[in-house]
Amino acid sequence: MNFEKDFVDFINCSENRSGFIVDWLSSHGVNASIAPIDGKKHVLIQFGSSAYNSSFKIKTVICHHDRVENSPGANDNSAACWQIMNWAVWLSQLKTFHNIRIFFTDGEELGWDTGVSQQGAFGIASTFKRLGITDDEIYVFDACGRGDIPILSKSSITESAPQKFKKQFSDLFESTQNLLTASCPGRWMALPVSYSDNASFLACGIPAVAITLLPADEASLYARNLNQNKSLEEAVLNRESSHVQRMQENIPDYSYKDHLPLTWRLFHTEKDNLESLTESSFSVMEKILKNLAALKTLK
Repeated sequence: MNFEKDFVDFINCSENRSGFIVDWLSSHGVNASIAPIDGKKHVLIQFGSSAYNSSFKIKTVICHHDRVENSPGANDNSAACWQIMNWAVWLSQLKTFHNIRIFFTDGEELGWDTGVSQQGAFGIASTFKRLGITDDEIYVFDACGRGDIPILSKSSITESAPQKFKKQFSDLFESTQNLLTASCPGRWMALPVSYSDNASFLACGIPAVAITLLPADEASLYARNLNQNKSLEEAVLNRESSHVQRMQENIPDYSYKDHLPLTWRLFHTEKDNLESLTESSFSVMEKILKNLAALKTLK
C-alpha cells in the first residue's frame, strides 16, 4: 500500500503530534486549536456556525493522537487520526450542517496501566459533565487502520446505573448499529473491546461508543474464542481491575493475550507499523465517517 508522504511523516514524526495535526489541518483550510486540560494537549476542531443546527444533537468525535514510546503507533492510533483529519477537510467543504465537533485527545495510553482517571479524555469528560454537556453523541475511533470489519465495542453498563444514562447509552448503541449497517451491511460485529477514550466518558456518566476495525479472519476467530472461553469477555471488558488483580497475585499480565486478535497484540510494539495497515480499512472508514456526518438525531 502506498501512503501519502504527509502520513508517513506523521507516523515517523518525533515532534509534537498535536502541533503536527494543527499545522496540517491549517494548511488544508481547517481551523484547529490546542485545548490544554490537566497538562494534556488535545486538539479541538469546531466548525463555523453554519455547520450546526441547535435542533439536533452534537456529535462529538474522539480520536487519541498519543502513542506508546518506541512504537510507530501506525494503527494505534495514527491511522484513525489521519482518516479523521481528512474527513475534517471534507466536512469543512460541506454546504449543509453536520453538527460535528472533533477532539484529537492526548494521554489515552496513560490509562493502560494506571486506570481510566489518568486518561487525557477523562479531563474532557469531566469538563463536559461540569458544564452540563451530557447529551452529546460521543463516538470514539481507535485502531481503524487494519482490516475491514468494523467492531462496535460492547460495554458493561452496571444495573445500578441511572435509568436516564442506561436509556441514553442504549439509544446511542442502537443508532451506531444502524450507522454500521448502512455503511457495511452484513460486515460488522459487536464484540467486547478493551476500553479506549469511551471509558472516560462512561466513567463520568456520559454515554459513549467506540469503534475499531479488524481483519475478517481475526474477528471471526475472536468471536469463536469468546464463545469457547466465557471468562475472556470479562477479562477484556474489565481490563483495569483485571490488571490490578494480576499484579497483586503475581500473574503475568494479559495471560489471555493469545486469545485476542493478532491486530491487538501488535499494539505498543515496533510491529504496529505502516506494513501492518491495510488499504481496505481507509475505504471502510470513509464510508462510516461520511454516513456519520449525515446522521442527525433530534434533541
